[in-house]
Formats: sequence, structure tokens, C-alpha cells
Amino acid sequence: MIKFLLFSVLIVLLAHPLRANASDAVTVDSLDELRKYLSVDHAKVQMKPGVYRLDDADGHHFLRFTGHGAHFDLTGVTFEIDNRLFSKFGVVPGTDGFYCVIDLIGDGIVFEGLTTQNIGPESSAQSRNKIFNVVGSDVLLKDIDITTSGSSPWGYGSLYGLGGGVVRKMNGIRVGWPAKNVTLENCRVHMRAMGHAIFVQGAKNTLIDNCHVDGLLRPTNEILAETSGFAFDQGFKANSATYVEGVKVGDDRSILPDEMISLSEDGIRLYGHGGADKIPTGATTIRGCTVRQMRRGICIGLGPGADTAIDCTVTDCVAAGFNVSSKDTLKNCRADARYGEALSCPYYSSKRAHIELDILDSRNGLANTLLATVNGTGHTITLTTAKPAFVPAAFRIEKATNQGYAFYQKKHGKPPARNITLTNHTPASVSK
Repeated sequence: MIKFLLFSVLIVLLAHPLRANASDAVTVDSLDELRKYLSVDHAKVQMKPGVYRLDDADGHHFLRFTGHGAHFDLTGVTFEIDNRLFSKFGVVPGTDGFYCVIDLIGDGIVFEGLTTQNIGPESSAQSRNKIFNVVGSDVLLKDIDITTSGSSPWGYGSLYGLGGGVVRKMNGIRVGWPAKNVTLENCRVHMRAMGHAIFVQGAKNTLIDNCHVDGLLRPTNEILAETSGFAFDQGFKANSATYVEGVKVGDDRSILPDEMISLSEDGIRLYGHGGADKIPTGATTIRGCTVRQMRRGICIGLGPGADTAIDCTVTDCVAAGFNVSSKDTLKNCRADARYGEALSCPYYSSKRAHIELDILDSRNGLANTLLATVNGTGHTITLTTAKPAFVPAAFRIEKATNQGYAFYQKKHGKPPARNITLTNHTPASVSK
């Protein structure tokens, strides 16, 4: 009888997946133990604080969290991610073919507390790599700290391309279709690789709250002083001529002196769509965030929705501080223009953006005299500054322009700037 009862219990356990007690978290102390709960609905898991080396995986999405309504508390936990893993499965084709470390697929997941660091000099077999991929709905990603590395060629920003070709990127956090109602709260991304820190593709109603992004800048004079390395081997010539995402190059593609580049891409960026069916990205809210030393700081202009940035600060970005388009709103935001315009509204067809932007100290910069670029129709823009001295006398606000980041719009012909209500409380001159 005892053997029969034990056998019956075993059959029940095998027939039903693991399920954590709703009131008590299960404590795990290894990656193998954690993996047992990745597909468990309503799992409540706490990982013992410590450093864990992630150096093996069964697929190109290393840890796939597919359970619904689960809560994973990894406070005090650091994952050291072996960069060799990003080549283990070769080049993976298809929309889902990118490599990622944490794949949050299940709906209603709360995932908090984790610190990640990429380890090792290796770069990936392909370009589309990221640490977090969030595609489940009603997900909360909270108190995450990411330090990326492992891109190539490292140290040249966008000079040698934006992805594909020779470029192998390592991005931070992606929120992608079919996700809805995702919140990123108090996440910190330290970009030490080429790539975007936080980006949204096809997701609906995303909130990015109190998040921080920082990257690294590098003067082109330092690149031109190299006596070996990737740029040296290319004869100090970039991939394309005239303008490369925030930095001017020569007509012969020569890297020019006295320019400043970001070694990464955008801080917080919206794409127009996501998924194989190109689902439009929904309206996104970015609140209380800071971005420092990236290519563009907060780029909502490429999202098709009426996006909002509130109480955000961007400093020392090289292509634009804030990039906006139709019906976008900046409320109580701040940016400087040391290396690129604080505000870029470059799109010819953009309409009815509402901008409140305070200009921070923009002195002692390099290769920039643009404060703002404005194209489109019906925008309401207010620019202020706490101290007039923050804005050098030579700085300009250009309307109907292809200067700065608006360079990419020149293929559309003469830019419009109609019915613009511009209130300028800075010393910068305004083009007629």
C-alpha cells in the first residue's frame, strides 16, 4: 500500500508542472535551480544573493521566462554573462533570430533586482544582441542594473555602420510586440558597447519610469592619433560620407578632427513598428528619466504614436538631446547642446508637437552651434534657460532646415516650418 501511495504521488508530480506556494517564495541558489521555474505559472522565486556565471544555454534566448503571473526577486544577484554565448548557435535567421540573455515572454511577470555584466573580449556572430527582451504583457521590470560590453568594432560609434556589415551590437533592454502595458521602473543601463540602451518596437502603452542611461564619448582627435586598430586599418575613413549619426565626415569619408562621437547609439528610443507583421508602436510614456553621453538621448520622434516625456534630463548627446515628431509632448524636460542640438524636430510631415524644454549649460562643447532644429507644422515650442550664459552667443534655432540631425530629411526637398509657435527665452538667434 505504501509503495502504491508513493507511486501515485510521483504520477501527480510528473503530470503537473512545478508551482510555487502563492504565499511563500521558493529560494534558489543556482542557475539550474532557477531554470526549473522559468515556465511555471504564478511561480514566486527568490534567488540567493551572489555572483552567478552564465556560460551555457540551450538556445539563443538563454533564459526564457514563459510562465504567467510569476514573480522573480533577484535582489543582490549578479549574472556574469560569458560573451562567447552570443556565438554558440551561429547566425540565427528570422525575426526572432537575435541573441538575448533574459527573455520575458509570459504575461504578468514581475522581475526585479538583477545586475548583469558581460564578461570576456569576444563579440557575437551577428549584430542583434540584447540583455533583456520583454514581449509579455503587463510585465514589470524593476531595479535592474545592466553594464553591456562585447560589441565590435568597439570605440568608433556609428562611423562603421548601424548594424549588420562588420558591426556587432550589444543592446540593453528591448520591449517588443506583442507586449502591452509593460513598465520599466528604476532600470539602469550603462552602455559600454555599440547599441541602444532601451528601445521599444511594436509594443503598446509602455511606461519607462525613473530609468537611467549612460554611455561614453570620444573625440575624433583621439581616434586619429591611433597607430593600429580598426580605424587605422580602414585608413581613417568612415562607412559613408558627409554625416554619420551626429558627426561630420569628409566628402571622401575621412574622419575629421575636432568632432565628438558617442560610442553607443540612442539612450531611449522608439521604433516605428515591431514584429514580422510590422505592428505600429503604441503611445509610450517616459517619466523622470536621465540619459547621458549617448548618440540621441530620448528619441520618441520615430514612434507613430503621441508619445510623452515628462521630467526628463538629457546631457552630452552628440546627435540630439530630444528627438520628436507629430503630437509628441515634452513637459518639464531639460537638455544641453554641447555636442548636438538639444531639440530635434526634423521631420517634414510632423504636426502639433508640444515642447517645454529648459536648456542646460551648453558651454565648452565641440562641433556644434545648433540649439534646436524645427521642421513641420503647428508645433508649440517653449525654450527657457536658468542662466542666459548657459547658451553661447553663436547658438542658433533653425527652422525649415536640413542642418544637424535634419540632414537625413533633405531627400524630401525643401523643408517646411509653418504655423510654428516658438517662445524663445534663450539668447540663441532664430532663423527667419
